[in-house]
Formats: sequence, C-alpha cells, structure tokens
Amino acid sequence: MILSMLWLAGAAIRIPILAIPPVIPFIRTDLNMSGTEVGVLSGIPMILLAFGALPGSALIGWLGALRTMLVGLLIAAIGGALRGVASTTTIFFATTAVMGMGIAITQPALPVMVREWLPLRIGFGTATYSNGLIAGCIFPVAMTLTLIIPTVNDSWRLDLIIWSLPVFATFVFLAVGAPRDNGPRHSAETPAGFLSGFDFSLIWRIGLIFGANNCVYFGTNAFLPPYLIEIGQSNLVTEALTAYNMAQLPGSILALALANRMERRRWPFICIGLCLVLNLAWLATSSGIWTIAAATTLGFFSSITLATGLMLPPLLSKPSEVARVAAAMFTLSYMLAMIGLVAGGAVWDLLGHPRFAFLVLGICALPLIVITPTLNFAQRY
Repeated sequence: MILSMLWLAGAAIRIPILAIPPVIPFIRTDLNMSGTEVGVLSGIPMILLAFGALPGSALIGWLGALRTMLVGLLIAAIGGALRGVASTTTIFFATTAVMGMGIAITQPALPVMVREWLPLRIGFGTATYSNGLIAGCIFPVAMTLTLIIPTVNDSWRLDLIIWSLPVFATFVFLAVGAPRDNGPRHSAETPAGFLSGFDFSLIWRIGLIFGANNCVYFGTNAFLPPYLIEIGQSNLVTEALTAYNMAQLPGSILALALANRMERRRWPFICIGLCLVLNLAWLATSSGIWTIAAATTLGFFSSITLATGLMLPPLLSKPSEVARVAAAMFTLSYMLAMIGLVAGGAVWDLLGHPRFAFLVLGICALPLIVITPTLNFAQRY
C-alpha cells in the first residue's frame, strides 16, 4: 500500500509536464505561438522546479510532508486542467506556472515521506518513487498521440484535462489511504531559520551529483534531435528519443531490485558516472542504428543515477533536516542543469556542430565520479 502510494506520487508529479511535448504542434497552431514562446513554455517547469522547492520545504515545516504533498498535487491537478481552457498564450503560461509550482513544492515532500514511512528501507522506497517518476515521463509520450488525441478528435485541450485526472486521482488516494503523519516536527535540533545550521559543503556536493544526472537527462533530450538532423538522419529522431526515455524504465527496475545493495555505497555513482561519460562520447560519434543503441544504454544508466541521487537527502541528513536538504539539492541541481544546457548550446555555436554539446554534458557528469568519494555514507542518523 505504501509503496503503491510512493510510486503513484512519483508518476503524478511528472505526467503533467510530459503531457505537453506531444501536443506542442497543436498548441502552437491554436494559440499562434512563436518559436521563442515554445522555448519559454518548455523552460517554465524547470525554472519552477529549481525555485519552488524551497517554499515546498518551508511548507513541510508548517503542514508536514503528507499535507504538503496533498496541497501540491491538488494545485498541480487544477493548474494542469486549466491549461486546457486557456484562451491566450499569456493565460497558458500562467496556468503552466501554477501547475509547475504545485509539482515543485511536492518534490522535497517525497524524501521526507520515504524517511517517515520506510525508515529502514530508504533505498527501496526511493527507488520505488523514482520508478514512478520515470513511468510518469513515459506514459504521456507513449499514449498521447496514439490513444488520447484520436479519442478526443485531436483536441489538445481535452488531452491536457485528461492527463490531469491521474494527478487528482493520486491526490484522492493519498488523502484517503495514506498513513497519517503528526504534522510538522519541531524539535531542539531543528534550526529556527531556513538557512541556519546548513551544511553547505554537503549541499553543494549532493547538488552537483544530482545536477549531473539532470544535465545528462535534459541535455540529451535537447541536443539529440538537432544532432541527428545535422548528420542527415532526421528520420531517427522519434526512434532515438523513444529509445532513450523507454530504456529508463528497465534501468529504474534494476535500481529497485538492487536498492539495498546500492543504498550506502559509492561504487554505483562512480561506475555509472563512468558509463555515462563513455556513453555520451559514443553517442556524439555515432550514426544510424548505433545512435539508437547509444541512446538506449544512456537512458538505462541515467535512470540508475536518478534513483541513487534521490537517496542522498534521506541517507545523509538528520530526520528533521531531510526536507531542507532535499529542497536545497533540487534547487541547486536544476540551476546547474540550466547552466549545463546553456553551456552546451554555447559550445555548439562556437564549434559549429551539436555533437560538441555532448562534450559539455560529459563534463557535467564528472561529479558522479570525483565528488561521490567525499561523501560519508557510514554516518547514520
């Protein structure tokens, strides 16, 4: 029961974001959006994921993790559905921001819920909801154009409303069946201010480690299509992107199966980090079927770093600090992902080919290899 709730919560905070890419052509035509406006639309969720985590952590201190999760899911469901009735681009941006803020404040709640519900199985609980996150990325991409859009007569508005229903259903499921928490936990070891007592060294390290995963994930999705177009293989864009994202599901299942063995170990980060760097080099020099193969293995490995990275806040911080540490990690990691994307694009422009953007992504992956050995996994709280 608890595992199903964690899995559904993970899926629910990704479905509204990934419901947009398949219907962007419909939205752009209907709302007469420019290419720049499409870019802004794509960036709104990432910005809010970076800067909305800190208010989410503060809300946990006030309401508790479960209530914060419920508030965030309800806001995300309402904002996601309202996108379907937006009459102008401005209103569409505003409703997307509401949806994004709802999702952003739920992020630090999930590690706290894992710590509270499964204190002796943190790795397994984290791998469970990270598997849900990946499933939430796959379902809209796989089902929108093949199932939903034909059913609603090509209405992107009804499509977005339909994809808000699983979020609302998860809200109801948690509201009715989740173990009751005792609200916010104020103790002598809880600092009075958000930033007081912070271990900034730990925050920077885990932020860089999780930021490495974010850079690779968002960067690959961004740079793979133009790379294929540049080498004259635009016909492989859909296949390569699908392979990259679908391969994350078996990777997350493997992380789930090996969660207890990887929970307090450095080797998963270091080994998978090496695999990511080598895979990015392979992807940047590949063509044809080998590009699809490289994208597949890259997606497989990046899903494992997602699961292991999400384990860090509940493993390395005190119970009263999990929400703050998780929020700071999310904020820093998504900011680093944005910087990595901009740097990758700049290097592409400078050197004249999108393959060089993958070089930047490889550099962004290095913290998995060089920073992980500095973490103290032996200390337990």
